[in-house]
Amino acid sequence: MSKYQVLLYYLYVPIEDPEQFAAEHLAFCKSLNLKGRILVANEGINGTLSGLTEDTQKYMEHMHADERFKDTFFKMDPAEEQSFKKMFVRPRPELVSLSLEDDINPLELTGAYLSPIEFKEAILDEDTVVIDARNDYEYDLGHFKGAVRPDIRSFRELPQWIRDNKEEFMDKRVVTYCTGGIRCEKFSGWLVREGFKDVGQLHGGIATYGRDPEVQGELWDGAMYVFDERISVPINHVNPVVVGRDWFDGTPSERYVNCGNPECNRQILCSEENEDKYVRGCSHECRVHDRNRYIDENNLTNDEWKTRIEALGEEFIFVVK
Repeated sequence: MSKYQVLLYYLYVPIEDPEQFAAEHLAFCKSLNLKGRILVANEGINGTLSGLTEDTQKYMEHMHADERFKDTFFKMDPAEEQSFKKMFVRPRPELVSLSLEDDINPLELTGAYLSPIEFKEAILDEDTVVIDARNDYEYDLGHFKGAVRPDIRSFRELPQWIRDNKEEFMDKRVVTYCTGGIRCEKFSGWLVREGFKDVGQLHGGIATYGRDPEVQGELWDGAMYVFDERISVPINHVNPVVVGRDWFDGTPSERYVNCGNPECNRQILCSEENEDKYVRGCSHECRVHDRNRYIDENNLTNDEWKTRIEALGEEFIFVVK
C-alpha cells in the first residue's frame, strides 16, 4: 500500500447550506491533515484531495456514514507524496458551469451511462461521434483516438461551440467524456435538451476507464491532465504513446507550464530548455511583457533578458524595472 493516496469524487445531491457545510468540512479535512480542493453547492459536492492513505480512508468512511453521501464513488490513486499544497473547501453557485440561463439538473436529465467496455465499443463505431468535454490544453496532453477537440479554453464555452458546429454531428450518435465524469453529467444532459437523439457519457470519466481491468485504458493516447501537483497521470496500460507536442518546436512533450505573462497565463507544453530559451512566453508579446514572471523568478537582469530575446531574432522592448 502506498504511503499517500489521491481521491477524486463528485456527487449531485441537495446540500441546504453550502457555506456552513464548507466551513465545517474544511475543519474536518484539516483535522485529518488532508490537502486538496473541494467545491460545494446546493446541487452537490466535487472534490480532489490527497493525504496519508489511512487518513483518506477515514475521510471516505466519514462521507459514507452521512446519509447524503452514502453513494459517493471514490476514484483512488496511489501517490508518493501530497498532491496539493493547501486545503480548500469553497461554496459555489454551481459545481461546474456551462453558463446556461436554464441550468441542467443531472438528477433529472443526463445522457446514458456507458461502462468502459461500452465506451470502447463506441470509439470503434464509425457512426458514433466522440466529443471531448474538456478544455483544449487537457485534450492536447491526451485524448481518446478520433475524439473531437472543441476549440475552447473553458467548459462554459462548450455549448456555443456545439451550436456553431451542430451540423457535423446532429444526426449521429454522440458520446462524451471528461476527467472524472462530473462535467459530462451536465453536458450530456444539455445535448439531450438541445435535441440530440442518442447521447451517452463515459461513466466515471477517463480516470475510471484507465483503471478498468478489461479495457486497461486502451484507445487512449497520451496522458490525462489532472488539477494538482502531478499535472498528468498515465491511462493507457496496453500500448501508451505520447501525443503532447512542445509549443515551440513540436517535439514530444508532457510537461506543462503557464505562460510567464500573468495576463495571458496560457498553459503550454514545453521542455525545460525551451522554457529558458523563450523565457516562458507563449508569444513575442508575452516574452517582452513587463510583468513576465519568469524574469523575476530566475533573477534575470535586463541585459540577460535582452540577450535571450534578440537570440530569437526578435526585438527587445526595454522595460525599466
